[in-house]
Amino acid sequence: MLFKCVPGLLAVLLLLVGFISARIHKFNIKKDSRRFISLSTFGFYKDGILDVSLINFKAVPFKESAVFGFTLDRTLSDAMNPYLDSHDKCVLQGATSTKSDYEQRDETAVIYFTFDLKETRLMVNCSSNVHSLHIYQNSSAIWLARNKRGSMKSLSDTALFPRKKRDSSPHELRQSNNTKSNGAAVESTSCSKTLPMSVHEVNNEKLYNTSFAMYVANEDQEGLYNLYFHNCPNYGPYRTEVDFSMEIKEMNDNNFLSAGEMPLPELYFMMAVLFFLSGCFWVYILKHSKHPVFKLHYLMAVLVYLKSLSLLFHGINFHFIQTKGEHVAAWAVLYYITHLLKGAVLFITIVLIGTGWTFIKHILADKDKKLFMIVIPLQVLANVAEIIIEESEEGDIEHNTWRYVFILVDLLCCGAIMFPVVWSIRHLQEAAHMDGKAAANLRKLKLFRHFYIMIVCYIYFTRVIVFLLTIAVPFQYQWLDEMFREMTNYVFFVLTGYKFRPASANPYFTLSPEELAQEDDDDETDIVLFSSVSGGSAMAEGLSKVNKVIKVNRSNISEVPSTQEERDTLISKRESLLEYD
Repeated sequence: MLFKCVPGLLAVLLLLVGFISARIHKFNIKKDSRRFISLSTFGFYKDGILDVSLINFKAVPFKESAVFGFTLDRTLSDAMNPYLDSHDKCVLQGATSTKSDYEQRDETAVIYFTFDLKETRLMVNCSSNVHSLHIYQNSSAIWLARNKRGSMKSLSDTALFPRKKRDSSPHELRQSNNTKSNGAAVESTSCSKTLPMSVHEVNNEKLYNTSFAMYVANEDQEGLYNLYFHNCPNYGPYRTEVDFSMEIKEMNDNNFLSAGEMPLPELYFMMAVLFFLSGCFWVYILKHSKHPVFKLHYLMAVLVYLKSLSLLFHGINFHFIQTKGEHVAAWAVLYYITHLLKGAVLFITIVLIGTGWTFIKHILADKDKKLFMIVIPLQVLANVAEIIIEESEEGDIEHNTWRYVFILVDLLCCGAIMFPVVWSIRHLQEAAHMDGKAAANLRKLKLFRHFYIMIVCYIYFTRVIVFLLTIAVPFQYQWLDEMFREMTNYVFFVLTGYKFRPASANPYFTLSPEELAQEDDDDETDIVLFSSVSGGSAMAEGLSKVNKVIKVNRSNISEVPSTQEERDTLISKRESLLEYD
């Protein structure tokens, strides 16, 4: 069923890749009534450039006095910005005041871009803790200024909004005097500037266009920048819908990756090689093993190779984003296909191990099959949601919707794969007290408990710890969360392979002396009952010979490890005796 869905999923992935341009963002907002829209998050180093273009903005109902605009705030980590949901009024209202309510609650540096629709201009202001800022009309002006001055130092000396007192020029405007506000003297340290907006009419509707670019001129301006659009009328009782298109370009000195993502291509390539070599070593173990090798062992090898391919294609995808700012569709689709297959095979493998398939039983029960019918579709949906999140723009409504879907479905999948392990533990607990094979079942029970703990730790580390690490580390070290996730995956794969490796001493694959002794007693009882019921001395004599042969073979098990063929032969002999009966 999974492979039948691949063509349809492939078409969806091709459609997604065709419309998304990675770190060069191009997207449309239609009939959106959200109070604020998260547009982009990017970590900038020195010489980084942010270029933003607003195209064909309109509001319904339209009022020239309505307040719309952007905020660009700078933080040092990816922690949540509390002012967005906690404020009962728009942060753009009163942005030109001496110290806004937002600034009183938070010391995050904020730049305000407010639309003046009546005068067709973009008013730029910043909070008091913005010490220097370089805002231009577009990125072309930045490149022109850099080429004209010939050095970064010269450009850095022409900050548009410097905090040190200096003479004003046509390129800068600063307010740093004591001004009167309501009869009281207030010290103002705000900065202000205006950028042009253009307007044209289409079908009697006014459409506005504007742009701005920011240049990170020194190390003090480095950080994680968050760009938001604000719809201030929606903080009132009425709703205003907005339509506009956005083009956002972000780069760090000819590198289109965020500061915290720059090491990711090398990390993915390194982990791909590590998983590939581990897969080769696992196949070598299976091929040269003198002990039973099951189909599930080869499925585990397929999983490792799929993981390696997924990381390889992911690294190639990031490499092209790093150099060109956009996906190469072929590599992106290859990554998404292998990523989807890897996720499905991973959960299938965990469920099969948890149910004890091929290890302690050869047939899946009805409840096990029903679990697969639940887990596999959920896991496919979770992977599709993750792909859509990665390919959709941060400002799209679908982005947040699919993010919530992914979190919910991923938690359901993680909870579902725990059930087969719990069932196996419960089954072994009951068997340890009922069938007389307590020692062997307790050893298997101990291993299943270890596997259960491994799954819990795997889920906890890859879902919780990684998230906490993402919001805690500085912006330039955000790649650590991916490294931690991939290393956790590798450790989980290695431990699972070690626990379930083909080995004579592994309680999953071999019968213990207690089990062998118990089976001897069971065979003798079956033969006595059969002979007494049949009443044939010749038949009983023949069966006793067979029983002696079986006993002789079992007497050598302590010296030669039991194999799957021997166990299958024994089972077939028992079944033939019962059929004859």
